[in-house]
Amino acid sequence: MISYQDFEKVDIRIGEIIKVEDFPEARKPAYKLTIDFGTEIGIKKSSAQITKHYSKEDLIGKLVMGVVNFPPKQIGPFVSETLTLGLPDENGDVVLLSPTKKVPKGGKMF
Repeated sequence: MISYQDFEKVDIRIGEIIKVEDFPEARKPAYKLTIDFGTEIGIKKSSAQITKHYSKEDLIGKLVMGVVNFPPKQIGPFVSETLTLGLPDENGDVVLLSPTKKVPKGGKMF
């Protein structure tokens, strides 16, 4: 088990996807996302294996949850700066975590 203090160390914020690019170099089908987390956090990039459920056009303007305080991770030729959060569907394909109501970019999950 972890303590509540451990949970508080994970900084999960809401961001808006502002750019989506193909990521052909990835081992599994993925997109390169550019996400705006608001004025406090700013713009971060992420690699996400979400091509089964989302087209590039569907993702522009979508609000998503992301961990913004992990260290950058090298994924092939790309550096991912945030972990975009999702859950597996019945086939193991990623469904993004997204709020059901409009919330301000940068809002911190609690």
